[in-house]
Amino acid sequence: MIPSEILSMDGPIVIGGGIAGLTLALSLHDLGIACRIFESAPAFKRLGVGLNLLPHGVRELSQLGLQPALARHAVETREMSFYTRYGQHIFTEPRGRFAGYEWPQFSIHRGDFHQVLVDAVRERLGADAIVMNRKCIGVEQDDAGVTVRFADATTGMTLPPVRGSAALACDGIHSAIRRQLFPDEGPPAYQGINMWRGVSRWKPYLTGATMVQAGWLDVGKMVIYPLSNGADDDGLQTINWVAEIQSPRNVMQDWNLEGNVADILPTFADWNFPWLDVASMIEKPEVLLEYPMVDRDPLPFWTAGRITLLGDAAHPMYPRGGNGAGQGILDARALARCMKTQPDAAAALKAYEAERLDAANRVVLTNRSAPPDAILKVVHERSGDRPFNHIDDLISRDELAAITDGYKRVAGFDKASLGAKP
Repeated sequence: MIPSEILSMDGPIVIGGGIAGLTLALSLHDLGIACRIFESAPAFKRLGVGLNLLPHGVRELSQLGLQPALARHAVETREMSFYTRYGQHIFTEPRGRFAGYEWPQFSIHRGDFHQVLVDAVRERLGADAIVMNRKCIGVEQDDAGVTVRFADATTGMTLPPVRGSAALACDGIHSAIRRQLFPDEGPPAYQGINMWRGVSRWKPYLTGATMVQAGWLDVGKMVIYPLSNGADDDGLQTINWVAEIQSPRNVMQDWNLEGNVADILPTFADWNFPWLDVASMIEKPEVLLEYPMVDRDPLPFWTAGRITLLGDAAHPMYPRGGNGAGQGILDARALARCMKTQPDAAAALKAYEAERLDAANRVVLTNRSAPPDAILKVVHERSGDRPFNHIDDLISRDELAAITDGYKRVAGFDKASLGAKP
């Protein structure tokens, strides 16, 4: 018998109101499955900086009718270009619809993307679909369902548990449910690379919709892309940039830890390309956050009965190739489909795991060993970190394309397989 103080609901309980959790709730609702989201934050805030939505993620979001709302806030990425730290061009390839995909690639502020999802959930599922200030502290299950325990995220006071058909953990890299399933795992693994994520207002560069990667970790690496379309009245554009440096600093893993320009400026002080003065741009950030590059080793399973993991709770990965958000979106869509086709919750969760676990784990490992920015590593090593006369003397265009094409296949957004997907 369920105690009277336990709140009961018919459908699954979604733990976490981030990108994966919100996409999952929209997907379940789209298929006629009732659910509710329980989020630890007392209120949503505009957090983070930019992110990239690749065609495989945009495809799934488009099926939820979200592409127009995303397009109002995003830059449609035209191309990806690679450069050395001396500003020498290595390789450029078109992206999204400019590469012949049916779906675009978007660069968007995480806060804007998250708000699009929140608005859609509240409009479609109801104003009370997201319950705030509910920090998950554990879950129990039996043959009939699950009981999820919560605490007030502000005071720590224990709150009434919630009963549902399944517990779907979208509670991020510090997931309480993952910790319950794997209590001996330990903290995320730091591999000696720190990231500083900044947003600056600066003059448009190249096409105004070009994503750039330059340098390499031994000497400093930059990822740069615009977050607004065209120049404003002052002739400036909102530019997102990420500085990556090999560093022993394993700082607190907090997406909103404030960074210090003085920690990175010496590395990039002489980065002044003909089309962008990188050093001057990073001296004047509107936002600067610091975060260590961390991931976790792939898990042998995500599902235990009526409990499963999604997104960063299941497979936190290095933010290379724009796949952190994308893989969480793919998880959410796959799990919703499985819950629609499999009437038994435990069977549906195992079917989801069978579809997604190996695929996502391959991306985790590839982001460590052979991400698309490996182009920069190859050129850095073959050139001895010196300017070259011509890129063809170091690496052929076919070899460059093979690196990026191989990553697309692993991550699931190569054009052939994505276009053939039902």
